[in-house]
Order: sequence, then C-alpha cells, then structure tokens
Amino acid sequence: MTWEPIVLLGLAGFLAGGSFSLWKTSRIASIVLGVVTVAAAVGGVLWAIR
Repeated sequence: MTWEPIVLLGLAGFLAGGSFSLWKTSRIASIVLGVVTVAAAVGGVLWAIR
C-alpha cells in the first residue's frame, strides 16, 4: 500500500470538518465542500483497494 490513499482519506476528514463548521454560516459552500469530501474519500478507498 502506498501513502496516497492515506493522504486522500486524511484530506477527506479535514474537509468534512470544514464542511460541518461552515454549515451554519454558508450552506452552499458547505455543500460544495461536502461533495469534494466525498470525492476525496471515494478516491482514497478506490485507490487503496486497487
């Protein structure tokens, strides 16, 4: 296993926290950040099982 999937999963966690904290102030930015979070998490998982 390489380090790239671990970095992507860590990034997804960081982005999820940002999305959660933005929810009360800017819902659109929070949703966009949530979509990027899901993309990073899926990419990390798919890269890890490849």
